[in-house]
Amino acid sequence: MSHAMEKTSSFDGRPVQVIGHRGASGVLPEHTLIAYATALAQGADVVEPDLVVSRDGVLFARHEPGLGRSTDVADRPEFADRRRDGDWFCHDFDAVELDRLRAMQPFPGRSRRHDRRYPLPRFRDILCWAGQVADARGQAVILYPEIKHPSALAALGIDPVPLFIDAMRNRPAGVEVWVQCFEAEPLRRIVDATGLNACLLIDAEADWRAALAEHGDWLFALGIDKTILSRSDGGPGTRPDAPLAAVVAAAHAIGVRVDAWTFRDDAVGAGFASIEEELRAAVASGVDGLFCDFPATAVAVVRS
Repeated sequence: MSHAMEKTSSFDGRPVQVIGHRGASGVLPEHTLIAYATALAQGADVVEPDLVVSRDGVLFARHEPGLGRSTDVADRPEFADRRRDGDWFCHDFDAVELDRLRAMQPFPGRSRRHDRRYPLPRFRDILCWAGQVADARGQAVILYPEIKHPSALAALGIDPVPLFIDAMRNRPAGVEVWVQCFEAEPLRRIVDATGLNACLLIDAEADWRAALAEHGDWLFALGIDKTILSRSDGGPGTRPDAPLAAVVAAAHAIGVRVDAWTFRDDAVGAGFASIEEELRAAVASGVDGLFCDFPATAVAVVRS
């Protein structure tokens, strides 16, 4: 399909970007190289790895430090004694032990056909993979990693921030990296050390106006819970030229983009008859990026 009809954001005139949330996590176990590759094959513009850290200081791609939902750790008797508080945690394992685990689909109702087939990728492996893909297609690959729980991990003596900064010193040519976090202070440390584009994540109850006022001068993006687009302080603005959501208008006014999360074909947002309707409403609100578990669906909407 021609890209001539792609929907554009009101920020920079570029097409709204589809972000493969944990890869194509709707159809494959999340945070596996095949899920990332499938997201790109489906037309995603950006791939999102979440980063946690092993006990010996190696960054791995997992949505959370807990391993019980998304890996086969519960089936590994040798790790039974690592279970605590009802789960197994990445920072209680050395990297070589995490290498032995295999990814599982954590969402009920999604295909389990690929369970136990793929390893948990180290961040260095993701960077290497992205470099190879960029070489093969002659086009940069954009990775959008999220640093998970940096303050809590630093309190345990395993600060992921310097590990991430070090990884950036050796990233392959052709790999563009943006970085996200819910915590502003670790994110600013990364920006100061690397100059990367940074996104401050904002959950549904957070004060996005205060976040923009305090951090808007150094941020590249706000990553917002999608419900902010339609609630009373984030709904459509009054600009005559575009039905911008208030958060989008405010961010764009100071040069900050807005990426909204998370769009799922199998969990359509309240008030929408279909995922396509929900995605079209998000695009109309002026957002610049859509975090999607099923990138192919969003690509079809954005490029229709």
